[in-house]
Amino acid sequence: MTWDLLLAGGSSGDIAITGGRIAAIGELSGDARQVVDVTGCLVTPGLIDVHTHVGPGYWGIDPDPIAWHSGVTTWVDAGSAGAYTVSGLRRVADTTAVRVRALLNVSAVGLAGRTGESRDLANCDVALAIDTIQANRDLFHGIKVRIDSETVGANGVEPLRRGLAAAEACGVPVMVHIGTAPPTLDEVLDLLRPGDIVTHCASGIAAPLGPAVRAAADRGVLLDIGHGSGGFAFDVLEAQLDAGLRPYTISTDLHARSLHGPVFDLPTTMAKLLACGVALPDVVAAVTTHPARALGLACSLEAGAPADIAIFEVRPEPLPVVDAHRQVRVSPVRLVNRATYVAGRLLPPRLPEPPAPWIPLTDAQRSALAARTQSIRDLLTTPLVGVDGLAEQFPRRSS
Repeated sequence: MTWDLLLAGGSSGDIAITGGRIAAIGELSGDARQVVDVTGCLVTPGLIDVHTHVGPGYWGIDPDPIAWHSGVTTWVDAGSAGAYTVSGLRRVADTTAVRVRALLNVSAVGLAGRTGESRDLANCDVALAIDTIQANRDLFHGIKVRIDSETVGANGVEPLRRGLAAAEACGVPVMVHIGTAPPTLDEVLDLLRPGDIVTHCASGIAAPLGPAVRAAADRGVLLDIGHGSGGFAFDVLEAQLDAGLRPYTISTDLHARSLHGPVFDLPTTMAKLLACGVALPDVVAAVTTHPARALGLACSLEAGAPADIAIFEVRPEPLPVVDAHRQVRVSPVRLVNRATYVAGRLLPPRLPEPPAPWIPLTDAQRSALAARTQSIRDLLTTPLVGVDGLAEQFPRRSS
């Protein structure tokens, strides 16, 4: 048999790919149209980032320019779209090279603006949310509710109650964002069911360290990092780890305000868990099998599975990493993506768009972006090779 692609020598054994799916795995011998030597590399299923923002609106980013160098093949948009704005998210899902799945915002307006989407309870229409999920089962795998004082105003946990009602009717989980009270963290956690997800679980603002967190985790509520621009603090995570509470999933909450720091990408976020002593196999599980299990997504390196694959170098070099509050820790290793495949296709390089004009950036971030743009310009305006690197493609005939 001739395979389309053979990834040879990686940590998971040889992987043969045909027709966008894994054909065989193990110690393989056979023909392949293309053989890629990945000896010494960590080879994993394509990473799943369970909390991102790739839909249209204030927070959204284009996933493809980040995916090709980060190993993330499935991007779960966490609430950018509500029932009124599904068509915009659908266009994103239909045109990106990566797989886009989503959590429907309980507020029908979604995240068109920075915040406040659940201040008007008329937007939190349970029947409309149910109908929207039922009509878009391929896209939506849960419901997202943001619960903090800015988002809900005087409505307390009522938007969460409505999100839970819609989720129960559709048989899907709820992901709840926690932040500045009111309502109190205990009010939020006490409502959650086994399989529901608390994102920003190590938030320095919400500081989820009390007995309600333990009780929620003990009954099967899942903890998700959801780093973002303000949702992750090293000291909170370390206190949780000391108490035996470990995040079930690691996600970035990558969006227009976190992309240029403090998040950057999922491998950098993974390094932050490594810096706190979480073992590499547990970190990998939290970005592959765990999010797949939480939302019912495909993710494996087994024969017949979609050939979504990430290849990393694990460099044994110290990597300083920073949380949302500028606390610094040091990861013992650096994860460097070598290649990312979706359905057996290597994701090509893509340049990112400049930040939207409403995104706040420091002078240092603006200078770094300008320097990066100039470096890319310098690289692309220099001839690729000299005369020694060329062949005469159309030789002249000798007379």
